[in-house]
Amino acid sequence: MADDHNYTDAELAALLRGGDHQAYAIIYDRYKFLLYAHAYKKLQDREEARDVVQEVFVSLWNKRDRINVESNLAGYLYTALRHTILNLFARKEVRTRYTDSMAAHYSCDYSPTDHGIRSQQLTALIDREIAALPAKMQEVFVLSRKAHLNRKEISMQLGISETTVDRQIANALKLLRARLTLVAYLLVFFNI
Repeated sequence: MADDHNYTDAELAALLRGGDHQAYAIIYDRYKFLLYAHAYKKLQDREEARDVVQEVFVSLWNKRDRINVESNLAGYLYTALRHTILNLFARKEVRTRYTDSMAAHYSCDYSPTDHGIRSQQLTALIDREIAALPAKMQEVFVLSRKAHLNRKEISMQLGISETTVDRQIANALKLLRARLTLVAYLLVFFNI
């Protein structure tokens, strides 16, 4: 293309329909600042304005073989920009309604009573899992965690070595962690 400014919009549109990259570049250079200024005036956000202009030009290239804009390329681009901005507003509205709905759901769904019940259920579950431990391991664990005895005191009370106390506590924690991991996952992610 000899002189980019000699092409009319109709000629550029015809070349674009044929897949001419240079025609697309000329259209982009000719309209990008005008479209950006218009988008910025509507959105009052530089990044969003850049994004919608970019979206318009990407759409122009993707639909180049289906568009019929010989008479008014500028009008086509402004209409596309307006639709893109309206779609952006609609997406924002949907996002806002969704987050408001989720916030309302969680604020209504939560109550101190509910929290107390869930806490009691979790405590009961942990107690059941401790009761399911082997007898000696359970005895050592309960003395350590509920009676708050140190390993030396447990060792003396049960007549076992401190090393055995440490091993029993470590094994108990390992078993409980494995059994309660799934329960914790379900509590957090499924709000049961």
